[in-house]
Amino acid sequence: MGTPVFAIPSLEGMAKSENVIAVFTQPDRPKGRGQKKTSPPIKETAEKLKIPCYQPESLKSETVINDIRRLTPELIVVVAYSLFLPKKVLEIPKHKTINLHPSLLPKYRGAAPMQWALINGDRETGITISYITEAMDAGDILNQETMVVNDSDSLMTLEHKLSLLGADLLCKTISSLKEDKISVRAQNEKEATFAPKLRKEMGQIDWKKSARSIFNLIRGANPWPGTFAALEGEPLKIHQAKIISEEKGGTPGKIQSVSNEGIAVETVRGVLLLTEVQKPNRKRMPVAEFLKGCQITPGSQFDV
Repeated sequence: MGTPVFAIPSLEGMAKSENVIAVFTQPDRPKGRGQKKTSPPIKETAEKLKIPCYQPESLKSETVINDIRRLTPELIVVVAYSLFLPKKVLEIPKHKTINLHPSLLPKYRGAAPMQWALINGDRETGITISYITEAMDAGDILNQETMVVNDSDSLMTLEHKLSLLGADLLCKTISSLKEDKISVRAQNEKEATFAPKLRKEMGQIDWKKSARSIFNLIRGANPWPGTFAALEGEPLKIHQAKIISEEKGGTPGKIQSVSNEGIAVETVRGVLLLTEVQKPNRKRMPVAEFLKGCQITPGSQFDV
């Protein structure tokens, strides 16, 4: 049971070593400007692997639950499915239902663990394989693996690396389950933290924060909700940035220098170099391209 690109390596890995009898994913949804119905990425992979694919709107109906019962699965694996699994479904398989979650549980339970790891500037994250219970991401842990988070990591690169790490750990965990060689441990509720969905207003850059804090927000909030600021009243999306300095502060939001390398902006602590930006109704572009059609001078001020 899965939906986005993140789930593809797990399905492909399992298909090599296990008998995957069915894939459950979200229904086709309208997408893009033309609102053309588009299949979830995992459906396309299932079709390539010739695995039957089900796309119910919900798992709560008795019809869907009976469909799953008729499949007689020994194990249900969930990877970024985004639908609630009722207790009747969780109890169907012999080896229960397990979940692959991209954080080191009990840290970052919820919908956006990778985003919050980046926003909070974590130096490590990882994958947890756990049993699914009715409480969100609170089931007993079967396996975990840690991974370093680099300054060069964006949400895209982190998601890709964790998807591969997760697929490998998932296959190892299933093998251990089959051989009854797994040691299960409960989560420490006192250490639990949460990673709720990001809200649109969270993308507003506050230049009164440090260069490091703003840099982490830009990494974690792109592509959605994206990060944005107003330059002398004109909105500007910020897609990529680098930290020039983390030392003494300047005037928050003041443009220190402008070059083809980027726009250097002072913060309350440190200087941030904006390297890829976007004006409303325009394409995102490197600053060198952006400056060809936009005059920005040192001393200009972002709204604070």
